[in-house]
Amino acid sequence: AERGDQVSAASLGDPANAVELAPPERIVVVGGGLAGLRTVEELRAQGYAGQLTLIGAESRPPYDRPPLSKRLMAGDVDDTSLRDELGSLGALVRLGERAERIGDGVLCTDRDEHPFDRLAISTGARPVALPGPGRQRFLRTLDDALTLRETLVPGARLAIIGAGWIGAELATVAVSRGCQVTVVEAAQTPLAATMGQEIGALTAAWYRGAGVELVLGQAVESVQDGGLALAGGGWLAADEIVTAVGVRPDTAWLESSGVKLDNGVAVDELLRSSVPGIYAIGDCAAFWSGRYGRRLRPEHWDVALRGPVTLAANLIGGSERYDPVPYFWSEQFGRMLQYVGDHQSAEQLVWRGSPGGERWAACWLTGGKLVALLAVGLPRDLQQGRRLIESASLVDEGRLADPAVSLREAART
Repeated sequence: AERGDQVSAASLGDPANAVELAPPERIVVVGGGLAGLRTVEELRAQGYAGQLTLIGAESRPPYDRPPLSKRLMAGDVDDTSLRDELGSLGALVRLGERAERIGDGVLCTDRDEHPFDRLAISTGARPVALPGPGRQRFLRTLDDALTLRETLVPGARLAIIGAGWIGAELATVAVSRGCQVTVVEAAQTPLAATMGQEIGALTAAWYRGAGVELVLGQAVESVQDGGLALAGGGWLAADEIVTAVGVRPDTAWLESSGVKLDNGVAVDELLRSSVPGIYAIGDCAAFWSGRYGRRLRPEHWDVALRGPVTLAANLIGGSERYDPVPYFWSEQFGRMLQYVGDHQSAEQLVWRGSPGGERWAACWLTGGKLVALLAVGLPRDLQQGRRLIESASLVDEGRLADPAVSLREAART
């Protein structure tokens, strides 16, 4: 196969098109987050006994990110590290070392060169910063979270830019700690970019009910000392500013490598990049989904947890297809939101229960099949909905809309 064939539509997930590679004696995993750690764990669990190196840009050992905006920010825990799992893996662990480029069979970092037969890229993503000379904080790393938590004191004026998942979770914690919280969002509703305005509009009242000032339809021109310069000439004073407008895959170091980039490292259904022997997983990987017919790059914990099972198998010669049903959850303003699937190209939205109430769900259909579900306070619906999506079962719309009927029973027989 040609080098580019591994990410072409004709060869996606087809082992017959894979480049034949010798069994790996040296595997390097670059990216010291959960996805990198889980890849190392799975390689050992699946019997790989060769040389294994884990390289992480942060000086901290791998840690869980979801608790950073939840339990850690609330003060329930001080550390989410997974360091205990490292010692028994028989891997060379290099922390505080940043990848800079890929040579011919070698990963070059800011400290050393690491030869490899296979390379697994899991370098994650970086938060987007806004223009301006003022101090803007982010909530991405454990150090970010610990530093930010110290600023959440009673009476502090906190401005959060972005009413997405992280913005909502941070606002939830900050107002509970006595801060004066203002969330500024350029779109007309919260969650507009991910859930759409119809869904997002249902969450706006949650902010106000919690005592958070929500400013919608307002772009930020720049971050200044002491506040935000708003588009149109307005000003919002703030003691602390957190920018939560999204992340971008950490792949700039790969731009001269020959690895194809397409909103991240473009990989096929076997998680292979365009360069033989190089694979990717996690927030930095845009994988081809046969289920949804397009590339997906879910920035969620579930991918980092489960994806390495498939990646490890393929690193050591397997041909397992990776086509998960994406899943994530968010805790905001006393509510649990759980989402499964992908609704970007869905044809129809069916409401389950009373939208805007305490317990409801949004169901997206394509061709009479459930392709995505957002459940608010309905964990059983989430579990059963995920099974319906995985099985690609046809559903009865009337039964789907009736909360008295279980989602399992909405499947057509």
